[in-house]
Amino acid sequence: MRIFIAGMDTETNTFAPIPTGYDSFAEMGIARGDATSRALNEPSCQLYVWRERGEADGHTIIESLCVCAEPGGVTVRKVYEDFRDEILSELKASLPVDAVMLALHGAFVAEGYDDTEGDLLAHVRAIVGPEIPVGAELDLHCHITDAMVTNATAIVAYKEYPHTDIMDRAAELYRIIVDTVEGRVRPTMALYDCRMINTFRVQEQPMRGFVDEMSAAEAEDAILSVSLGHGFPHGDVPDVGAKMLVVTDNDMSLAKATAERFGRKLFEQRDALAPGFLSIDEALDMALAEPDGPVVIADTSDNAGGGAPGDSTYILQRMLERGVTNAISAMYWDPIAYRFCKEAGVGATIDLRLGGKAGRLSGEPMDLRVTIRAIGQGLTQRFGTMPWPLGDAVWVTAEGIDLIVNTQRTQVFHPDCMTALGLDPATRRIVVVKSNYHFQAGFAPIAGKILFCAPPGVTQPDFAAIPYVKMTRPYWPKVADPFASA
Repeated sequence: MRIFIAGMDTETNTFAPIPTGYDSFAEMGIARGDATSRALNEPSCQLYVWRERGEADGHTIIESLCVCAEPGGVTVRKVYEDFRDEILSELKASLPVDAVMLALHGAFVAEGYDDTEGDLLAHVRAIVGPEIPVGAELDLHCHITDAMVTNATAIVAYKEYPHTDIMDRAAELYRIIVDTVEGRVRPTMALYDCRMINTFRVQEQPMRGFVDEMSAAEAEDAILSVSLGHGFPHGDVPDVGAKMLVVTDNDMSLAKATAERFGRKLFEQRDALAPGFLSIDEALDMALAEPDGPVVIADTSDNAGGGAPGDSTYILQRMLERGVTNAISAMYWDPIAYRFCKEAGVGATIDLRLGGKAGRLSGEPMDLRVTIRAIGQGLTQRFGTMPWPLGDAVWVTAEGIDLIVNTQRTQVFHPDCMTALGLDPATRRIVVVKSNYHFQAGFAPIAGKILFCAPPGVTQPDFAAIPYVKMTRPYWPKVADPFASA
């Protein structure tokens, strides 16, 4: 069996002021046929699974392009088209193939393409024809579209958030596609629109139980896979929103019924699933009142993992105004500030203007007198089992607050981004992290309490007030009952 594999992954915040161009992908690494011989990243770890499983089963693996960019604004049209056309050209050159498997995101928007994944899958289908199985694995923060479902044989999305199951889902997709080639199954997919826009915290009830029920349903006869596409709220595209996707073995009625059953249950739990967010002062008051630290405060509105700049200053400004000390705030994407600190050197005390650079939602720049504690280059932090680059970084202290400033825009995943510079977050009373939820995997073991804060910002989680233009369907929480108003 000849299996063609490729990967193309980024998450697009259409409201973000940061264009996503070629350099954004090059910064994360562009692998042309050799991703599985390099360090793991989000799409390449899926290719690792497919190569390992395929070769163990005696199949020939044809590896094409694998690219990934940190979430940001809309991707430049030519950049997407060039990557797409490179994959398509190599697919044509590899014919005949028995199967295609793609590691995608599901919320990748480029100029002129609200649904790049659907576009890519349509081109792949046109090349291989109607009979060749085509599989895609998606991030759970995806917009699942009719074009994706029409042109893929099977789609599987991550179930876990933080994303600890990417490779497990890759193995699941591999088995479905190989079984399809060998005639053991005939995948049939059904999609159900839950009419919800929300952030779902998988590790908390009742969402934890819902995801476990999804997994349990896959043990039922004829059900091959159950996925919830959470949606990515900050993408203004027609298909944004939560959707259930069920893959069965040649049973459309079962697929539709199962997708609707789970979708209805999710909607019925909507009030319990609505995440709570605190104002800055509410979060600081609760943190200062907590007897056991560190208290981790998530700055959910400046999450680079959702396309935000990572340089907003709202929480820092308020901590300084209130005289909060024994605290950490991380990470600030500010290559200029890093450069100044590197030039001055460890031990120096300098005047530094920090943050507030990328756009109007980044807040005001902070003029600080800082002491430089440590400088590191080529640093990484853990994202699951994978090393994730954060570039060069500096630890500085200002008025009793430790700050991490780095050069490669990324959210905080793990305490590694601090301990790599010699800063131990477990010794501080308050730790502010620019992240939405992924930080949980690394920080929960050391946190006395975790709080979620929603200051102004590019990923501010007021889902009823997001200024959509292309998204026109009624949805909760903007509409109390979108099914009744549809």
